[in-house]
Formats: sequence, structure tokens, C-alpha cells
Amino acid sequence: MYQVYKIMNDKFNSRIQSLPSEISELIRQIDELRGQWVEGADLDRQVLTRLRKSVLVTSTGASTRIEGSELSDEDVKKLMRGLSLKRFRSRDTEEVHGYYELLTNVFNSYQSIPFSEGTIKFFHRELLKHAEKDTQHRGEYKKKENRVEMVNAAGDSVGVLFETTPAYLTSKEMLELVEWTQQAIIERKIHPLIIIGNFIVEFLSIHPFEDGNGRLSRILTNLLLLQQGYAYMPYISHEKIIEDNKAEYYLALRQSQRTFKLNNADITPWMRFFLNVLLTQSKQALDLLAHAQTEQLLSPQQELVWKNIPQTGTATPSDIALAAGVPRPTVNQALQKLLRLKMIERIGSGRSTRYKRK
Repeated sequence: MYQVYKIMNDKFNSRIQSLPSEISELIRQIDELRGQWVEGADLDRQVLTRLRKSVLVTSTGASTRIEGSELSDEDVKKLMRGLSLKRFRSRDTEEVHGYYELLTNVFNSYQSIPFSEGTIKFFHRELLKHAEKDTQHRGEYKKKENRVEMVNAAGDSVGVLFETTPAYLTSKEMLELVEWTQQAIIERKIHPLIIIGNFIVEFLSIHPFEDGNGRLSRILTNLLLLQQGYAYMPYISHEKIIEDNKAEYYLALRQSQRTFKLNNADITPWMRFFLNVLLTQSKQALDLLAHAQTEQLLSPQQELVWKNIPQTGTATPSDIALAAGVPRPTVNQALQKLLRLKMIERIGSGRSTRYKRK
């Protein structure tokens, strides 16, 4: 066991040690924003429930569309309400059901789910449990060769990205990858985002299952990030950000994974893409937090004052009163509350006092 871990430790650590300083800077920015979410995320339970339901739909739609599904978010919503969507192929609706239910389970129970090969295989079974076509291989590592292909909106292959791990080596490589990831998380000598990023790119390189690897990688991303304290995962969809940048996603995977058979494997292209997705997600989480706090904590007139403080630049109380059509005393009260909530900051004093958004 120790020898296996040492070999994989050397293999993965050599990749990680060669990462450029820009990766550390991206991680610093993500963690700074995460800290702001933790400090500010005191949201009403009803607001959180509503946000989570929305993200379940968005993430399910995006993750399955990356793999060629044609269902829109509205279609996903209708399907999960029990409405029949006969105009779509059954494969699409089966994949949506599996992803939605599994992601719900992860959001609800991530703290009690162990990260292990057993969990990965169980997740695969759950992901494909509605697909009769996959009965024979779900929950089991591949027994025949597969390859990673890029698909277009119609679900047709438009090119092979790379050849994956041979079937006879899959069990061995998955054991090594999971054990390295488990140990690295326990030791905490490597930042969790690098550990997770390395796990995902290697998992997709192995491509351990006959089908469902891409979707499963995004489920596992949610699980691992939640377990490492990135608590906004259920409220902003990282799957949607990947879908919106699908060409860059495939390119980053290809650029990194084609180096894996060489002496100097380079995961920089993948880590750059992966961390930029998480940085975008973090920024969107804070925007969401600010909006949700505004909805919860401000009266209609106070919210009107907030909306009329410019997005860039500064404004005087008189400017804000004029733009919002709100009496000056009400503006003054609203500004004091916004200052307490740390949503704005005061510049200057006396008659020259101005306000700007944080």
C-alpha cells in the first residue's frame, strides 16, 4: 500500500510542483471570496431553498447538455414536475432524472458521504439508474476500451480528444488515484483546490466507466468542494459556467491530458480553466448574496436607494434622493443601514460626503 502511494505521490507531486505562480494567485482570489461568503451568508431558509431548487435545475440541464442532451432548463423543470416530454429521446430524459436526483443527494448529505471508490461506483449506479441501456455496466469499471470525444449540440461526435486508460489498467489506476487524493486531503500539504483539480483531470483521463464519466466528474466536483468548505456550491451552478465555456473546457482537457504519457506532464491548462470556473462561481455567489441580502433586509424604499447608488463612481445623498424619488431624510436613514450592512462606503465628510458601492 505504501509503495503504491509513494509512486502516485511522486507522479502527481511532480505535476503540482511545476504549476506557475498564476495558479496560486487564482486560488488566493477564490479563497478570499469564499471568506466573504462565509462571513455574509446569513440567508433566510426559504431563500436558500429557492436558490437550491433553481441550481438543481440549472446544473442538471447544463451538465447533460455538455454531453449532447437537448433539454432546456425549462424542459428539465417540467420533467422533474412529472410532466411527459415525448418530443425528446428517452435517453435525454433518463440522464436528467439521474443527475437531478444524485445532485440532490449530494447537496443534502455531502457531510456524511465518504470519498472512496465505493462511493464513486455507487454514484455511477445512481446516475444511470433510470437508463435501461446501461443496466449491464452501471457501477462497474469499463470492460472494453473507450475514448473521449467532443460532441456537438446534436450529440454527434465531432472529434476524438484523446485515448483513455486501457480497460485492464482501469482498476489499478483508479485505486492509485483515489488513495492519493484521500491521503493528500488528510495531510493538507497541498491546497484542496489543486488536489480536486488534479483528481478531476486524472479521473477524466482514465475515463473509468463505459458511459457517464463527464457527468460523474461534475457530481464529484460538487461533493469534494462542499466537503472542503466551499459552501456556495448548491447556490451557483459551476456546470452552467462550464457549459458556457464548453470549447475552452475541451481544449484545456486536451492540452493537459495529451502530456500525461510524456515525462513532463503539465496540468497547467486544465488548472487554469478549472480555477477560473471556480473564481467566476465565487464572484457570482457574492453577487447573489448581495442581492439576497438586499431582498431580505431592506424595505422597498431602502432598496430603491440602494439601486440608485451608481455601480461605478460615487453619489451625494442629494443625487441619490433625486434619482430615487425618495425624501432626503429617508435616504439618510437608508444610507446608515447600508453602511451597517457593509454594502456601501462613505467617502469624505460634511457637505462633500459621497457614497459608493463596495
